[in-house]
Amino acid sequence: MYDMTGDVLIEDEFLRDGLQNEKRLFSIEEKLGFLATLEAAGVRRIQVGSFVHPKWVPQMADTDALFERIAPKPGVTYTALVLNKAGLERALAVGVKHLSISVSASETHSKKNTNRSVDEARAAIVPTIEKALGEGVAVRAGIQSALGCGFEGRIDPDRVVEIAREFSALGVGEINIADTAGLSNPRDVYALCTRLRDEIAPDVRLSLHLHDTRGLGLANMVAGLQAGVRIFDAALGGLGGCPFVPKATGNIATEDAAFACEQMGLNTGVDWRALTAPVATAEALLERQLPARVSHVPAPPWDQQKETAE
Repeated sequence: MYDMTGDVLIEDEFLRDGLQNEKRLFSIEEKLGFLATLEAAGVRRIQVGSFVHPKWVPQMADTDALFERIAPKPGVTYTALVLNKAGLERALAVGVKHLSISVSASETHSKKNTNRSVDEARAAIVPTIEKALGEGVAVRAGIQSALGCGFEGRIDPDRVVEIAREFSALGVGEINIADTAGLSNPRDVYALCTRLRDEIAPDVRLSLHLHDTRGLGLANMVAGLQAGVRIFDAALGGLGGCPFVPKATGNIATEDAAFACEQMGLNTGVDWRALTAPVATAEALLERQLPARVSHVPAPPWDQQKETAE
């Protein structure tokens, strides 16, 4: 019934979406330490931070300095989030070559996040995307709250399709669909992704940003896989949440997503076993257990037998 083959790309967002809502400020050295463990575990795309105003998201105040400290590893893409021209200028100044540039499909979320209506945000973001593309930056255009809004509830899929068509026409390489409030379900994920596939250019890839707020994160990922999506956002330990949506906690965990894909015969290149130690480090720094699953339970019996044989 479904084509469940091919490689899967997991973008880890621990350093951005994971940390942005935390009161404890992480130093550049701590962030670089987590970056190194993600690289070593085989994560091929890492969202390092966001170029937003530090007044609103203090945890991201050092994103510029962090990019300047990165020693790029071959095969790894280092990306960031920008929401406006000012953020783009900062990103260009430190040589970022891959960016997520997004708007919200929800009026309320858009106003809380950017102080603009959806139409105003779209009008403002188009020249930002065009400039980034003109500078040779790979752009992933994002649609926040595409699968539900924590304030408004259901979002009209027609609006999401309309925004996606506009992004596709601009020539972006990828469109990211976000369940910002963790409200979606596998049926809706599958329906929207299959519809979008028919509405955007065939060379534009779809990706999913899924929150596990209500326990459906991995189920929604599988629905996305069944719809042909092969790029997913996740965060080490399942940390994360939108600071402008109350209690929209928890991304799907990078190690859980990698484990699930491995069990289904899909290759991510990510060694989920290698992420147990950095999850423990994050928990010690944050003084609480993170919601990830495979970091807290024994490996499956067949995995343990394999390790013993080796």
